[in-house]
Amino acid sequence: MNQDIIDDYQSEAEIFKSLAHPTRLFIVHAIHDKKLSVKELTEMIGVDISTVSKHLDILKRHKIIVGEKHKNNVFYTLNIPCVLDFMSCANRILNKS
Repeated sequence: MNQDIIDDYQSEAEIFKSLAHPTRLFIVHAIHDKKLSVKELTEMIGVDISTVSKHLDILKRHKIIVGEKHKNNVFYTLNIPCVLDFMSCANRILNKS
């Protein structure tokens, strides 16, 4: 594949990479219709807060989620809800719908 093609599609590939972990997919689904804090997500996922923070950072870096600070907490929501359209499509591919 030539470099021009790679350059054209690299950004899109990065978005897919950012979603390519079960924990990050869970986070996307968990915050699709409500704001959740790191603490709440940590309790739901059952891993330490630093691990959840790393996953959140990846999703924020790719603008999939946004954080909004309220006093001492940051609450996360989906920045681009259309990502759930892709999840729905993925489930159809897997015959889950």
